Amino acid sequence: MAKQHRTTKTDKHTRLATIRHSASHILAMTIIQIFPEAKLGIGPATEDGFYYDFELPRPLIPEDLPIVEDKMRELIIQDLPFEKTIVPINEAITKSQTTSQIYKTELMKDLQKAGKTEVTFYKSGEFVDLCEGPHVKSVKEIGAIKLLSIAGAYWRGDETNPQLTRIYGTAFATQKELDDYLAMLEEAKKRDHRKLGKDLEIFTFDDDVGPGLPLWLPNGTILIEQLEKLAKKTEEEAGYLRVRTPHIAKESLYLTSGHLPYYQDSMFPPMELEGTRYYLKAMNCPHHHKIFAAIPRSYKDLPLRLAEYGTCYRWEKSGELFGLMRARMLSMNDAHIYCTPEQFADEFLAVNQMYIKYFKLFGIKKYVMRFSTHDPAKLGEKYVNEPELWKKTEEMVRQVLENSKIPYIEMVDEAAFYGPKIDVQIWSAIGREFSIATNQVDFAQPKRFNLIYTNAAGQPETPLCIHRAPLSTHERLIGFLLEHYAGALPFWLAPTQAIVLPISDKLNTYAQSIVDQLVKKGYRVISDNRDESLGRKIRDAELQKIPYMLVVGEKEVAASTITVRQLHTEEQLIKTIPDTIKLFRKQRSPLK
Repeated sequence: MAKQHRTTKTDKHTRLATIRHSASHILAMTIIQIFPEAKLGIGPATEDGFYYDFELPRPLIPEDLPIVEDKMRELIIQDLPFEKTIVPINEAITKSQTTSQIYKTELMKDLQKAGKTEVTFYKSGEFVDLCEGPHVKSVKEIGAIKLLSIAGAYWRGDETNPQLTRIYGTAFATQKELDDYLAMLEEAKKRDHRKLGKDLEIFTFDDDVGPGLPLWLPNGTILIEQLEKLAKKTEEEAGYLRVRTPHIAKESLYLTSGHLPYYQDSMFPPMELEGTRYYLKAMNCPHHHKIFAAIPRSYKDLPLRLAEYGTCYRWEKSGELFGLMRARMLSMNDAHIYCTPEQFADEFLAVNQMYIKYFKLFGIKKYVMRFSTHDPAKLGEKYVNEPELWKKTEEMVRQVLENSKIPYIEMVDEAAFYGPKIDVQIWSAIGREFSIATNQVDFAQPKRFNLIYTNAAGQPETPLCIHRAPLSTHERLIGFLLEHYAGALPFWLAPTQAIVLPISDKLNTYAQSIVDQLVKKGYRVISDNRDESLGRKIRDAELQKIPYMLVVGEKEVAASTITVRQLHTEEQLIKTIPDTIKLFRKQRSPLK
């Protein structure tokens, strides 16, 4: 049976998250001791650690972090208990207004507007902080801590608000776990997709274009086109039909879909033209529904699988942008599958199996499906108010996962507003976790758009819709692949697959003839004709992570051969051009 774990709202916080949240509290306590006039922002646990935002009397420098960290450890060994108190919100706001903690006061006023009548505080020693918790029982349970970096962050992610100082840290139950994590971070620095993207000339960002909007350089464009070929080939074999839709649409489309009430804050502001409001496309779903509705459909037409290489735009907050991993432009091989209830299990399973096929191709050995369900208490607020459909579709997804023995964990209150979903978590070669793909059930929008097909009895029925994006976005996937392979991409995906290295200018003509022959065979090959030593040319080719180096000297010209050297190996093979082409053909490629 598939390995599973079902969570509830009360046990969503794991032990590690609780430790890290408690560590952020101790960080705030320490900062207040060092800077009594500091103003506190927020300090949540994160996927990899924790952070806390502060308004400080002076900027922090990296040399400050060891001092703060040592004082945190001094507090931890005191074994102070965490004491929880619940206070009427009016009383808490009144008291807070007598202090300098303006950001905490603002948070409480917003909670009050939302209908909250009480707030929670946690105390350790003399330090008290507004916090929902939970925390460990005593600070001594926090374990091993490390402060990692300092950054600027706008209050609540809004560029019009004050910029605060954000201190990032992490915490683990044991020192060994922390040491292992820090070693992984060191390796991750070498594999940082932002650095590799610059070094390998994959992408760039420009202030005049705007943050979060990558510009793809020629090498990066090759990556995108290879991934497109892969997805299109895979989807063609799986019976998908390709469609194209505009980058903008009228406000009425997103009102019909229900996206605006839930996602407006994540959409670019509207444009008003001729009295009509238009939005940049933040998702493809409504457009595909309109394509389904454009032609009368019968049960014989289902399942109907519509796929698109579309570009969407989302207004991610400035403080949350992170290279390609969190961008405002999202290019993806999105698709929607319209099917009958009887076809659902096979279709949903086929999508998950497509994921696994991609994992094997990219050498991803560790993965898990996060099955996100709804919270019944939030129907009509966070989720569409269709209790029976929620129950039915969640059970359908659960059965597919159980029957297919795909490893998964079940997470309550993390579904999309229109249905349950699968978020796919993968781990890179160095053990870093990424959320890379999604497989969602949509039972709400087909009704909203009045999508129907004629069943075998001649009666109209509403199809189920599966929304899937197995390769995530180009941005996120390429960022992941750069880290996963440390920039040394597989032969079929590498922007430059081979480089010819003549040892002198006299051999440039012969070198170019080799390039021409290999390019005619469909390979991406260039020549390095610079007036540099062979050793320098080899080092530069290795830094560019080019899979094959083809060295040309006088002996090679005389024998009509080349010396073939593969990246990360010292072995050198003497080969003819036909033999080199055979070698290249043997390289595993999913595009063959």
